[in-house]
Amino acid sequence: DSNKNGNTNNNIAIGKDVLRSVTGGSYLTAVGHEALYSNTTGYNNTAFGSGALKANISGLANTAIGSNSLQSNTTANFVTAVGNHALRNNTTGGNNTAVGSGALEFNSTGELNSALGYDALKKNTTGIRNTAIGVNALVDNTTGNDNTATGFGALLRNTTGSNNTATGWYALALNTTGADN
Repeated sequence: DSNKNGNTNNNIAIGKDVLRSVTGGSYLTAVGHEALYSNTTGYNNTAFGSGALKANISGLANTAIGSNSLQSNTTANFVTAVGNHALRNNTTGGNNTAVGSGALEFNSTGELNSALGYDALKKNTTGIRNTAIGVNALVDNTTGNDNTATGFGALLRNTTGSNNTATGWYALALNTTGADN
């Protein structure tokens, strides 16, 4: 398929205003209204869903599946978002993985995070190296680093606490700023 500039570069585009800005990007797959809309030179990106990877410019090897997933990503690389609004506000945070509606939704520059479950690590903005597995696990974390939460609501209210490990239903749920637990 070709974009508005006539470039093909092994790209696939299905939907209104997909791959609208491509100048040199290659091996792109965009399906859905405005998917990969701003991509110019990024390559090896896959976007399925309305607004998926919409702001991506030069980020590479990203996968966004779900409405508005990775919508604000501009230059981050190696990011995977599966679910509506997953990693929606990520701009430059690389090497993140979010699976679940709302997972890592507010992350902007945080890197090396993994979230699995509805709203897991939802409010994280700049926190790094966090792992959340379970619905609402680490949901309130904003800038805390190196936390691991496994289980429904584990480390639920943690905001800035770092180096915590919580395993089990609501484990350490009321911890907000405590560290090394």
